[in-house]
Amino acid sequence: MNLHLITGGSGYVGSYIVKRLLELGEHVRIMDLWRDANLDPNIDFFNGDVTNPEDVAKALEGVDYVHHTAALVPLTKAGINFEKVNFNGTQIVIEKSIENKVKHVSHISSSAIFGLPKIVPIDENTEYGPLEIYGRSKKKADDFVIDLIKQGKPVSTIRPRTIVGKERLGIFEILFEWIHDNANIFIIGKGDNLFQFVHIDDLVETSINACLMEKPGIFNVGAEEFGTLRDDLVSLIQHAQSRSRVIGLPVSLTIAILRIMDILRLSPLGPWHYLTYHKPFYFDIEKTKETLEWQPKYSNIEILTTAYDWYVQNMDDFRYSSGNKSGSMHRKPLKKGMLNFAKLLSRLF
Repeated sequence: MNLHLITGGSGYVGSYIVKRLLELGEHVRIMDLWRDANLDPNIDFFNGDVTNPEDVAKALEGVDYVHHTAALVPLTKAGINFEKVNFNGTQIVIEKSIENKVKHVSHISSSAIFGLPKIVPIDENTEYGPLEIYGRSKKKADDFVIDLIKQGKPVSTIRPRTIVGKERLGIFEILFEWIHDNANIFIIGKGDNLFQFVHIDDLVETSINACLMEKPGIFNVGAEEFGTLRDDLVSLIQHAQSRSRVIGLPVSLTIAILRIMDILRLSPLGPWHYLTYHKPFYFDIEKTKETLEWQPKYSNIEILTTAYDWYVQNMDDFRYSSGNKSGSMHRKPLKKGMLNFAKLLSRLF
């Protein structure tokens, strides 16, 4: 059995990697700034900061494989700290891992590095074009990893599409709440853009396979079956037996309003959300399937419906109580700001 270090192991992606590794009988160590109250007491937990070289070096003692998931996500609106954590932290974790002669490092990147690609599907040769500060921080980290791959170092970079699954809240809690409450769903534009999601379980398998197979490279990850954003949302509404309808809004005006709300901190949505969700965005996943002997198990519709069903079964825990105290932005409800007003307004359409 091998010892795996999961940076950010208390977060959404990291916690699912932990869970799957335990199912496979592997040994697990988590490095994070906070400990999940529900963490199995038998798991080795190291309280540390990925931007602190000494913390990272201590956490790496005896480690065979590293899954680097620690990052600040767009919802944090972290400003200059995006680069500190997402780039500098990645640099420290991977450099220390190589110094410690780990067998492989799997780095979880982001599709935000591409911004609004001119050509889809996105493949390993698509040019970067991040639109905002979060995407730029992840691009710098991705550039660093790719340089190491070219040097023959034991690292891979995994680029997921929008991640959804059980326990996924964040912006999806807003979507699921509105559908459950029969509020109409606003989208930017017509919604006729092909839009790909990825199930958390499918993402987890790629990180684990990259490590255990010790396969360096660039791996794009997403569902194999997906449709337009409008069609998939309509399918979710039908599954939920909701009276919600999908309402398209004017692109330029809507983006301008959301930008102002973002600047004034009246909305949880960041530039990565309102600048991209009306555009075609999907990956070519053939190389990942072949190299990592991987096959995505979930279609877009299955991804959305299983996540929604979990939401309905558990919504009393966070809608009508003190809420999920998890430190992960993807595992707790958001402060919705003016979106609560938008929800009321949606009923007028």
